[in-house]
Amino acid sequence: MIQKKICMLGAFAVGKTSLVARYVHGIFSEKYQTTVGVKIDKKVVTVGHQEVSLVLWDLYGEDQFQRVQPFYLRGSSGYLLVADGTRSETLEVAQSIQQRAQEVLGPVPFILMLNKRDLPWAVSEAQLNDLRASGWDIRYTSAKTGEGVEESFESLAKRMLEQS
Repeated sequence: MIQKKICMLGAFAVGKTSLVARYVHGIFSEKYQTTVGVKIDKKVVTVGHQEVSLVLWDLYGEDQFQRVQPFYLRGSSGYLLVADGTRSETLEVAQSIQQRAQEVLGPVPFILMLNKRDLPWAVSEAQLNDLRASGWDIRYTSAKTGEGVEESFESLAKRMLEQS
C-alpha cells in the first residue's frame, strides 16, 4: 500500500480540523477546537485500483503572530489550502501560504478548499477567477453539510498518484 502525506494549511479558524473530521470520521461539530501544533489522522482510500493510506497533517492556523514552520511540510506529496468563504482576508493568507509551501515542496499538487459554503459568502468570483487563471484548482466545500469535502480529498489523492 502506498502512503501519502497531505498537509492542511490555512488561516486561523477556516475549518481545517472540521474538514478532516468530516472526511475521516463523517462528523461535524459546532464546537470550535483550536489546533495546537499538528494533529495527524489517517484514511485509507482506493484510487483506481490502488489502495492509498492518506496521512493527514492538520496544522495550526496562521495569523499575524504565527506562521507554519517549513519542517511540518517536508515529505508532503500534496496539500489542501483552506480559506473561509465568509472572510475574504483568509484567501490572502492562503495565497501567501501557497507561495511558501511551493518554496519548500516544489510543484506538488494542491487544492484550494473554499470552506463554509453553507454560510453567506464574502469572497468575490473575480478574486477566484484570477487564481483559476493561474492554475489553481478551487473547490467549494462545507464541513457542516459535507458538500465538496470527499471529492476534494479524493481529487488531490488522484493527482498525487499521477505525479509519483
